Amino acid sequence: MTIRHPRRLPLLALGMVALLTGLWAGIARLGWDVPLPRSGFSSLHGPLMVSGFLGTLISLERAVALGQPWAYAAPLLTGLGAVVLIANGPLVVAQLLLLGGSAGLVTIFAAIIRRHPALYTFTMGGGAIIWALGNLLWFLGWPVFLVVFWWAAFLVVTIAGERLELARLQQVTAGAQTAFLLCFGTLLAGLLLLGWWFDGAVRLFGAGLIALALWLGFNDIARRTVHQSGLTRFIAVCLLSGYVWLGVSGLAAMLYGGVPVGPQYDAMLHAFFLGFVFAMIFAHAPIIFPAVLGARMMYRPLFYVHVLLLQTTLVVRLVGDVAGWGVGRQVGGLLNAVTLVLFLANTVTALRSVPDRPGATSRAAS
Repeated sequence: MTIRHPRRLPLLALGMVALLTGLWAGIARLGWDVPLPRSGFSSLHGPLMVSGFLGTLISLERAVALGQPWAYAAPLLTGLGAVVLIANGPLVVAQLLLLGGSAGLVTIFAAIIRRHPALYTFTMGGGAIIWALGNLLWFLGWPVFLVVFWWAAFLVVTIAGERLELARLQQVTAGAQTAFLLCFGTLLAGLLLLGWWFDGAVRLFGAGLIALALWLGFNDIARRTVHQSGLTRFIAVCLLSGYVWLGVSGLAAMLYGGVPVGPQYDAMLHAFFLGFVFAMIFAHAPIIFPAVLGARMMYRPLFYVHVLLLQTTLVVRLVGDVAGWGVGRQVGGLLNAVTLVLFLANTVTALRSVPDRPGATSRAAS
């Protein structure tokens, strides 16, 4: 495999370390007897997965898109923040590094907006601000069960902005843009009320998730491209399945409200972070990884294996949550982690096995 940008590999590797360590901590949180380096290590699951892995990946992707050397400070800071968390360094240092990285992403989007002022760039820039505010609240002492909604909003708003960008290809109407802003406003209102009215704020946040799921499902170009073939259809299938899980997460939030721990909390969050967010990652990985590394990737039908496994194992986990079936929750959660490792293996082998010829992935496929 030829990589034209090997200097980006260490930044990507920091994100992968955060992912794998976060998965290990998540398995421990489910109650599996796995060796841990210290007590309390399982509590790092959320910060490592969101800010350590996803934050680093998104920041790296945007730094590549901007094309300015200073922009790579953002993924470097978040990656280092994850390392400090893993190495049991001072929590405040890790929090400041993650906060600095998220502020760096805000700066990146400020530069992008200056070049391309549009609803989709403002939306993604808003997502970066939400992430930075969430990291600030965590630094100021807010518990993770509150901060996690700010992290979730960062991801859904960023993803919605990216899909809004591609939705321009089918000329989204002014009415649809207004509806999009109303969805965003509902989500933001839920966030702003979290510190004062936890139960009601979570339900309002859930309503915003449902609204966004419906908006994306109706307006995304994936509704058309799912009827094509190859990589284009694969991406569309991932996207549409993710929107279903986004709606499920919103319904769970409206049904359960403000629950800080327990199976209901698990169902609400993992329908979002696994069902929705990782469906988006599965969809965009054949585009993002080649763009970041300057390598080639060949689409293979084998990619559907980790997509189908994610759906199946997540259903088992959520049934366990809802029905009080502890074994189902544990086994489903463990298989969720195995599925994500399989996804990484499929992605890496696809990168390694591709000749430099037509048939490699392209941005237009999304």
